[in-house]
Amino acid sequence: MNFKSLALLLTAAAAPQVVVAGPLAYGVCQTGCNALVVACYAGAGFTFGVALPLAPPAIIACNVGLGTCMAGCAAVALAPTL
Repeated sequence: MNFKSLALLLTAAAAPQVVVAGPLAYGVCQTGCNALVVACYAGAGFTFGVALPLAPPAIIACNVGLGTCMAGCAAVALAPTL
């Protein structure tokens, strides 16, 4: 191995690596969001996953919260970490 290749290898190994949080962090985040929406539905007296012909305002608020939380999960999945 020549000196140039060795220097490049050592520089790359010593530099902090940027890592994307990836699918594991995304899955953990989604699980947290789903746990919160289940609690929200239960607090409103409904079961999450059961279709209703007309959603009451409490359920709409739970769904809006779920959408906001899931959007945050997308940011977590794409955010670089050290």
